[in-house]
Amino acid sequence: MGVTRGFFLVAGLLSLFLGMIGIVLPLLPTVPFILLAAYCFARSSQRLHHWLMTHPWFSDALLNWQENKAIRKGLKRKAYLVSLLSFSVSIFFAPILWVKIFLFFTAICLFCYLKSVPEIEDET
Repeated sequence: MGVTRGFFLVAGLLSLFLGMIGIVLPLLPTVPFILLAAYCFARSSQRLHHWLMTHPWFSDALLNWQENKAIRKGLKRKAYLVSLLSFSVSIFFAPILWVKIFLFFTAICLFCYLKSVPEIEDET
């Protein structure tokens, strides 16, 4: 395995790991890490790239992003809802005021980014 391929493999595995952690941690975004993992796996491991592109949790969103640079409306609504819930809980339980303020502004930035992502209609 070449150095470049090895670098992309390690970066892809790290991105996948961070993306999985991001599912439950509000400050760690899931989607960018999963997109980065797909990019890295495409350059390092055909087997891992195929696994990620066909994974039931990620395949639909990855294919929509790859083909249209957009996400489904339903997925976008879920992203808003889960983000709102996780940031609200984090802000509520944060013991320090500056942390609460930081979380609030991070949530605003995330919502602005989500609003800027193009949508495609949900499949019926």
